[in-house]
Amino acid sequence: MDHCLSLHKSFPLISLPSSSSSSPKSKPYFSSFRKLPLTSRSASLVVLASTGASHCEFGSLNTPLDPKSSVGKHLSRVLQNYRHLFHVSVEDELKRLADDRHAALHRMLLAADSDEALLHRRIAQLKEHECQIAVQDVMYMLIFYRFSEIRVNLVPKLSRCVYNGRLEILPCKDWELESIYELEVLEMIKEHITTVIGLRADSSVTDNWAMTNIRQAHLGRVYVASILYGYFLKSAILRHHLEQKLAIPNKHRNGGHPKTFLQFPEMCLYGFRNLLSGRLSNMLSVPHNQVLNSDQETEPEKLKRFLTGFDSEALQRCAKLKSKEALNLIENHSYALLGNEEVGFFENNEVLVTSFSSLKRLVLEAVAFGSFLWDAEEYVDTIYKLKEN
Repeated sequence: MDHCLSLHKSFPLISLPSSSSSSPKSKPYFSSFRKLPLTSRSASLVVLASTGASHCEFGSLNTPLDPKSSVGKHLSRVLQNYRHLFHVSVEDELKRLADDRHAALHRMLLAADSDEALLHRRIAQLKEHECQIAVQDVMYMLIFYRFSEIRVNLVPKLSRCVYNGRLEILPCKDWELESIYELEVLEMIKEHITTVIGLRADSSVTDNWAMTNIRQAHLGRVYVASILYGYFLKSAILRHHLEQKLAIPNKHRNGGHPKTFLQFPEMCLYGFRNLLSGRLSNMLSVPHNQVLNSDQETEPEKLKRFLTGFDSEALQRCAKLKSKEALNLIENHSYALLGNEEVGFFENNEVLVTSFSSLKRLVLEAVAFGSFLWDAEEYVDTIYKLKEN
């Protein structure tokens, strides 16, 4: 397997205290966070051990990563007790964080020529760090909200998910996690699953529940790569839809030949270079050696054929995470799910015993996480300017 991957109905507003005791403002138009179709070896065998009852609970806000900030904890409580006010609270908190950061920066600039310049510079740095942590919590809660809309809870810490001496994730939730995609996108995701864990789309029930061994480090790479794949797909799908629409007027302006004027650097603002060590194209399972001839296309271009025009560099650029907050969130969530910062799951050589069904559940969750992260990042950046990656 290692070769596969080189690496509402409206409610009256009631009094609801925020994390800073400020009341919610008007209900935001959450257009930027809307639903869009996405489009055994030489190593010794180690099985996670568990004593007594399992703690692998899929309920409430039992997420792998706990909110660190007061803002994150506040939104967690709102989501559990005042769900209909969740988006209002998110907008309110983001505006307050943006104001706090701006105020600290303004004071630093005013004191630039005074004896307190160093003090205010340090205060601004601390405020920036504090706000960054809070914003990451906001993005995490937004992602969790999207999962809750399809009645899927995030898998808790894997160390708790041990049944009878093996790692098992139940229920699988395949139907719910696949229901958010259009058919063509779902087929691409199934190809991705085949690539990273070796499970074919037409596998039987017996094949799905067959046991396999996987190194914890490799499982970490598969999970993170799948998050990036979901993020990439969302970015590519939106570009594809936009170019299809813009090709119509250009067809009339260019002698009947459909031709888009948008160039890749202007369109694709997202990408990732470090985490997969420049090998994203191998993970995507999409050939890139075929360039489409627009003169031969007489009907809307399919997404997969559209992606064949991307070379390896273009794939990396299109999958680049826009913000530092998104990068940190992926790292923190993955560590919380698969290991800890002291050990590091990329360096852990232990071998886990699990089923292909459990691996598929993890991959489907990761792809959806990446797609929801794209939405959360886009929405948050409209209110609180994120730090460029």
